[in-house]
Amino acid sequence: MSNSKRLKTSWVFCITFMSLHLNAQLTDLARLEYSFIPKSRSEDQYTRLRAIINYPIELKPKCYLVAGLEYNRVILNLEDDYSFDTSKLDKIHVIDLNLGYTFKWNEKWRFALKANPRIASTLTRSITGADFFMNGGVLFIRDRTKEKDIEHPNRLILGLTYNATTGLPFPLPFISYYREINEKWSYNAGIPKANIKYTFNKRNNVQAFIGLDGYLAHLQSPIIISEQKVEHISLSVVIGGLGYEYCFTKHLVAYMYVGNTIMLNNVLRNDNRDEIFKLDDLNAFYLRTGLKFKL
Repeated sequence: MSNSKRLKTSWVFCITFMSLHLNAQLTDLARLEYSFIPKSRSEDQYTRLRAIINYPIELKPKCYLVAGLEYNRVILNLEDDYSFDTSKLDKIHVIDLNLGYTFKWNEKWRFALKANPRIASTLTRSITGADFFMNGGVLFIRDRTKEKDIEHPNRLILGLTYNATTGLPFPLPFISYYREINEKWSYNAGIPKANIKYTFNKRNNVQAFIGLDGYLAHLQSPIIISEQKVEHISLSVVIGGLGYEYCFTKHLVAYMYVGNTIMLNNVLRNDNRDEIFKLDDLNAFYLRTGLKFKL
């Protein structure tokens, strides 16, 4: 793989894995979620089951330690005829320990530091060092969503994130900006998700969104394809569609997002993460639904 292609792939990995962590870790105390992508022109399917729990501990006023755990179980139903044994790919496990520390920096800004040790593997054998990854980041948050003396409440998040699965040996920037236009309309601009939302009332809202999702994991039982050893599997997707949220209370929310992938890349890779075999690159229907308890 050329250096330019490898750099492009690394950026996709970075954006993808930021989507699995930052959004949920910043606001969710608990979440149960189901995602589904059927393969176009095929019986293959991708399913992900996700559970998150975070527990904030107040160390002193406006200063918190956050400890949590996230588990993703990816199920690949590969029904097409392949020249290799797909049974080694049917279940992928991504387990993250969430450790965060946040305090009020000054009257305007809050500082947050997070570390996320990860196991991402097929877990068909005993865990080894190749199954471990280390992610983390630093964030500065200016939250003005509760202020009453401004016309457009807003929240700005700036930071740097590091992810061992990207292949890049340096941190990369993260930015997210949320703004309320009026009582009904609001939007969020940034990566890994952007949306524009319309709120009918305190319980119901809809949104148009574009976002990123995916994973990278180690294969404990390598596969040989065309005399090349495959040791990793990755999925990177860009998704666009519509979402609906129903708020049972201010903190308990049920949600459903439906749409289509705009870019999809499901790939088997060698130890250097170079592409060996493409499982799928055809855009398809996307569904994500679940229940979350948020701050």
